[in-house]
Amino acid sequence: MIISVDLRIGIGTDVHRLVEGRSMRIAGLDWPAETSGPEGHSDGDVVLHAVCDALLSAAGLGDLGSNFGTSEPEWAGAAGNALLAETLVRVRAAGWQVSNVAVQLIGNRPRMGSRRAEAEAALAEAHGISVSLSATTTDGLGLTGRGEGIAAVATALITR
Repeated sequence: MIISVDLRIGIGTDVHRLVEGRSMRIAGLDWPAETSGPEGHSDGDVVLHAVCDALLSAAGLGDLGSNFGTSEPEWAGAAGNALLAETLVRVRAAGWQVSNVAVQLIGNRPRMGSRRAEAEAALAEAHGISVSLSATTTDGLGLTGRGEGIAAVATALITR
């Protein structure tokens, strides 16, 4: 028996290695003072990728890799905002609306605090969704603590 549920929650995670000479774009913002950026098939924006994963998961539409993976060459180099826009098209086509998304950036760089409100406002304006952004470090532990990479974890609540 399938039970109809009008609320669903999804979780998304993304991790990218940082490489010298690559642009840093996180939470849809450019960070020109950073000398390294996330390596990936697209722009490596871990915040927006985790948001996409959480939304796709909540809607039962798979994950970022199954929707925009390396087998999809048209998404090579795509901006996280483009991936999020298309994710929202797919989620809404499946009959869902976004209630809110909370996402946490995990890493030493970039320092999100001074631009957190800017990122939240830009995402709301560009996509019409509420995104709460936070950031943390791992106190020198693991790949994020050593500055080798960055990660993000997101939770999304969607409704019919």
